[in-house]
Amino acid sequence: MSEQHRGTHWLVGLASFVIIIAGLKAASQIVVPFMLAVFIAIVCAPLMASLRRRRVPTWLSILLVVAVVLVGLGGVGALVGSSLDNLSSQLPTYKARFAEEMSNLLAGLNNIGIHISYDKVKGYVDPSSLMQLVAKALSGLGSALTNFVLVIMTVVFILFEAVELPKKLSLALNDATQSLEHFRSFINSVNRYLVIKTSVSLLTGVVITLWLWVIGVDFPVLWGMCAFLLNFVPNIGSIIAAVPAVLLAFVQLGPLYAGLTALGFVVVNLFVGNVIEPRYMGRGLGLSTLVVFLSLLLWGWVFGPVGMLLSIPLTIIVKLALEANPKMQWLAVMIDSSSNQKSNDKH
Repeated sequence: MSEQHRGTHWLVGLASFVIIIAGLKAASQIVVPFMLAVFIAIVCAPLMASLRRRRVPTWLSILLVVAVVLVGLGGVGALVGSSLDNLSSQLPTYKARFAEEMSNLLAGLNNIGIHISYDKVKGYVDPSSLMQLVAKALSGLGSALTNFVLVIMTVVFILFEAVELPKKLSLALNDATQSLEHFRSFINSVNRYLVIKTSVSLLTGVVITLWLWVIGVDFPVLWGMCAFLLNFVPNIGSIIAAVPAVLLAFVQLGPLYAGLTALGFVVVNLFVGNVIEPRYMGRGLGLSTLVVFLSLLLWGWVFGPVGMLLSIPLTIIVKLALEANPKMQWLAVMIDSSSNQKSNDKH
C-alpha cells in the first residue's frame, strides 16, 4: 500500500470514528439503558448458567436471576436515594462545621509559624460543592435507570438470546471453526473480567461501608456505593471515591477521623489492587493511565456519569477484542499498562 493510500485509509478511519461518536452521543438516551442492560446481563449470565446446569428450566432461571437483580438494585437504590436526600438537607450544617474545623486547624498552624488565611483556603476548598457534585453524579446514574422496566426487559431478552447464541454461531460459522473459537474465547474473557471485577468492587464497597459505619461517618452506604462504582476505574477511581468521604469525616468528626477514613480507603484498595485482583484476574488486563484518563473524558462526554462508570469496562472489552484479532494485537499492546506482560508471554 502506498503512503498516499495509507494516509487516506487512516483519515477515513478517523472520520468514521468521529461520526460513530457523534451518533452515539445523539442516541445516548437509547444507548445508555442498553449498555446498562448488557452489563447486568453479562454479570448475571454465570448465575443463570449455574441454574441451568442443575436442570432448572430456562424461563425459571431467568425469572430467578431477574428477581435477584430487582431486589438488589431496589434495596440499594432506596438506601442511596434516602442518603442523598439527607445529605442535601445537611449541606448547610456541614459548610458551617467546615468553617469551624478549618479555623481551628489554621489557628494551630499559625501558632507554629505557618500563616495561612482561611479566606484563601475557602476559595479553593468548598465541601458543599463537592458533596453536591457527588450527589449530581449519583442522581445522573439514577436518571439512567428511570426506564427501569426497559432495562430489565432488555436483560431478559439478552439472557434468552444467550441460551441460543452458541447454536446460532455454530450454524452461522459452520465453515469457520477458528473464527468461532476466537469469538468464544473473547466472550469468555469479557464474562470472566466483568464477573470478577464486579465481585471485587462489591467487596470493596461492603468493607468501606462497614469501616465508615464503625468510625461513625455519616451516610456510609452512600460512600460504599461510590467506592463500589469507582472501583471499576483503575488508578484514580479509589482516590475520587475517597475524597468526599474524607472531607465529610473531617467536617463531621475532625482531623483524626478524617485520617482514619483515608487510612481505611488506602488499606482496602492496596489489598484489593495488589492481592485479590492479581490473584483472580491476572495482570494482563491493565490499561495505561493515559488511556484510562482519555476513556473517562470521552465516554463521560458522550454518555454522562454512566459513560464514566462504564468507560473502563468498555475499553477493556475493546482491548480483549483487539487481542483476539491477530492483526490488531499491536493496538492492544499500545493501550496496555506495560509491555512486560506481552514480552513475558513470548518467552
